[in-house]
Amino acid sequence: MSRRKKIYEGKAKILYEGPEPGTLVQYFKDDATAFNAQKKAVLNGKGALNNRISEYIMISLGRIGIPTHFIKRLNMREQLIKKVDIIPIEVICRNVAAGSICKMLGLEEGETLPRSIIEFCYKKDELGDPLVSEEHITAFGWASTAEIDEMTAMALRINDFLCGMFAAVGIRLIDFKIEFGRHTDENGDFQILLADEISPDSCRLWDMKTDKKLDKDRFRRDLGGVTEAYTEVATRLGLIKDNPKKSTPTLSIVPNGDT
Repeated sequence: MSRRKKIYEGKAKILYEGPEPGTLVQYFKDDATAFNAQKKAVLNGKGALNNRISEYIMISLGRIGIPTHFIKRLNMREQLIKKVDIIPIEVICRNVAAGSICKMLGLEEGETLPRSIIEFCYKKDELGDPLVSEEHITAFGWASTAEIDEMTAMALRINDFLCGMFAAVGIRLIDFKIEFGRHTDENGDFQILLADEISPDSCRLWDMKTDKKLDKDRFRRDLGGVTEAYTEVATRLGLIKDNPKKSTPTLSIVPNGDT
């Protein structure tokens, strides 16, 4: 790790220079943060779980035609990814009222929304990632109208797929946050790619029968059992092998490829 050139370090991941031009190595940390890093902790094993879950989701989305930055998983904590210029917009898709929308609109947590809602936030920690409109995005040149339309269309497709994928294992997808980046390949072809990660750090996931939270809200709300909840998500998706001699699944993560 120390021999690599660090490109960027965020709250949950580190980006290193990749082995080939146009690539990066994305390292998943065990650090957990909330409320713009005002609350912090280190949760052993969280990075490995998010790496594996995000890999599985990125591969699955690629199979239905969603272009992503993911190339392959390198090990328990690292992925090889395509280098992109991140668009400074967080795209949020909401299916059920939870989090900030409840406070903003006076909704009751758990209330099903009339339809899936797409929101945009300006990716700026020091400002608290404020909610912005398409007018703000185009006026300040963060993304073009065509790029906004493309990101919105992809977010809704991702939502449809993830809702079905999680429902199949008894999990309700409440909402999720994604990011996109601009990528230019060696032939000069330009493309908008899904970037960053999709994991329990960036999704709200509730058990369909009990409404038990299986996501980062367990950390935000001091509910405990954060890595246990993430492990449950990975286990339900078939990404972790159960050890019948232990009361909880082990982190014997299955190899790359079909699962």
